[in-house]
Amino acid sequence: MVEIQVELPTGPAAVSADWAPGDNGATVIVAHGAGTGKDHPFLTGYVDALSESGFSTLRFNFPYVEQGRRMPGPAPHAIATWNAVVAFARSADPAATVWATGKSYGGRMASMAVAEGLRVDGLAYLGYPLHPPGRPEKPRIEHLPDITVPQLFVEGTNDPFIQPLSQFEEAVASCRDARVVWVDGGGHTFEVKGRKRPAEQIGASLAPIVAEFVRARRSG
Repeated sequence: MVEIQVELPTGPAAVSADWAPGDNGATVIVAHGAGTGKDHPFLTGYVDALSESGFSTLRFNFPYVEQGRRMPGPAPHAIATWNAVVAFARSADPAATVWATGKSYGGRMASMAVAEGLRVDGLAYLGYPLHPPGRPEKPRIEHLPDITVPQLFVEGTNDPFIQPLSQFEEAVASCRDARVVWVDGGGHTFEVKGRKRPAEQIGASLAPIVAEFVRARRSG
């Protein structure tokens, strides 16, 4: 475990992170969802599978988790954290490409940071929260067209955060360079009705999708 210093709008803070170097020249950074932390089994399964494929991985906590709170802090705090974490990843392996990924809230905060100027080679969302469940009139999409790097949306077809799917597809179409990989029958945590699997297994099952995205974009 490492400690990363973050300059928040309210002053300096530190967040804990787990850095695992790989050998394929790409670093995948992983952010957690709103109600969890970096050690959720979904994320550890996802990261372990990426590590087995040679990727360097860095998963981290947002400051509110370090402070023992369950509700996220202000967006500028999350964006400042993303900037600090990417800086750490670049210093740890300067030659590697850097890819920002995140579950739900963590991915959305990455997209906001990149829209504001954070430099990464691509973004992959594990369940992008287009809007709160049942509130399609409040989409979180204004910044997505400002993102110039490739974006990958990994989404469950039954995820209540992106219903109706037509609205989500319109949001993706507004992006400059984006594609969707669907998990048939998947909910927001990619659970599939009638198919019971541990969270770490579900997370691990998504790693090949992201790995393929990174390899294709690096070679392209």
